[in-house]
Amino acid sequence: MLPKYSIEYTVTFRKHDFMHHMGTDDPVAAEEFLEELQERSYKIRGIKHDGTDLPQKDFDKMVKTAAGILASRRICASLGIKGEEEKYRFGFTA
Repeated sequence: MLPKYSIEYTVTFRKHDFMHHMGTDDPVAAEEFLEELQERSYKIRGIKHDGTDLPQKDFDKMVKTAAGILASRRICASLGIKGEEEKYRFGFTA
């Protein structure tokens, strides 16, 4: 059975690219995984939903949400504040 979300990404090691993929049925887990990929600067090659490529608009929305999660975590860590205060002051998702 195909996972609901499949994320294809590339890891570069010693000037060689290695393609990997991760599958999950949980959209929140998919966004958290995208956040990890962005934090580690891995290349996101594609996101599939039920075996078909996501439309560009939905792809961009998932990547943007993951970037917001990453920004929120970084702001909270660097300022020593909680997620609620970060959301109030800066507006990213907590």
